[in-house]
Amino acid sequence: MRIFGRGFVPSYLKLLGSGELKRRVEEAKDLLKSCTVCPWKCGVDRTSGEKGRCRGGKKAVVASYHPHFGEESPLVGRNGSGTIFFTWCNMRCVFCQNYEISQLGEGVEVEAEDLARFMLHLQGIGCHNINLVSPTHFVPQILEAIYIAAMAGLSIPIVYNTGGYDSVETLKLLDGVVDIYMPDMKYSDPDVSKRLSGPQDYPEVNRAAVKEMHRQVGDLEIEDGIAVRGLLIRHLVLPNGLSGTKEVMSFIAREISKDSYVNIMDQYRPTYKAMDYKEISRRITKEELEEAFDFARKEGLWRFDRKRPFLILLDR
Repeated sequence: MRIFGRGFVPSYLKLLGSGELKRRVEEAKDLLKSCTVCPWKCGVDRTSGEKGRCRGGKKAVVASYHPHFGEESPLVGRNGSGTIFFTWCNMRCVFCQNYEISQLGEGVEVEAEDLARFMLHLQGIGCHNINLVSPTHFVPQILEAIYIAAMAGLSIPIVYNTGGYDSVETLKLLDGVVDIYMPDMKYSDPDVSKRLSGPQDYPEVNRAAVKEMHRQVGDLEIEDGIAVRGLLIRHLVLPNGLSGTKEVMSFIAREISKDSYVNIMDQYRPTYKAMDYKEISRRITKEELEEAFDFARKEGLWRFDRKRPFLILLDR
């Protein structure tokens, strides 16, 4: 068993011995029969091959798995974050930078045993965590894989790296399983959310989900430079204020915690279908980025990710 710092033990190992982890697997798999895994609640029978809004079926679909050195500093450390990129998504972001995976479906179906093997491989080569990218629509399959991997010796933190359109009911099945939640907070305006990503209720659903995540794991805890538990929030700044940064930062500071670890991201670029939408057909400006940080600081937020990619910020 890998122990971090002051005797830290990943949450799921505590559930494994009691039998609770196995029970959670069965409860989650039942959600697939009339699917309510995510907030769309499509009601399709994924166990028989039906597919709903997310286009995920009975088995998880994986695009790739590897150490990732471009994630937030506390996840990367020296050996990288062990990312597993899941195919498909329950959103339709017109500017998605990974659209080949999320929208076009690049990837292969895998059994739970395969997914567990990927996790153990990433641990074996020294990754600091298992980073589940776009996991929302495959929670039941992921839980089963974690159970199998934990039985075989998995002992590093689990990171739930999500677009943020998550069901609170499903998140409760992950309570005590996920160590680090890393949700996006994309929008404050439901009309903007509907136009650019699909779900009009995203802001409401997203805020409820982030509150539940924080209830489970609290603020981000870092030991020897490596995150071991807690909430890490991502917010991508969009052109023309479309991401509602001021309102998002106010929510985080006032309803989550002023000690929240926030990554205000400047890497927006107009990819996929973005050029069809005039308001997001350019990169953000230096002034827009500075304004976003000003909003955050004025609300009392202070924990920002120090690893920032180099990008050329264009003027209007």
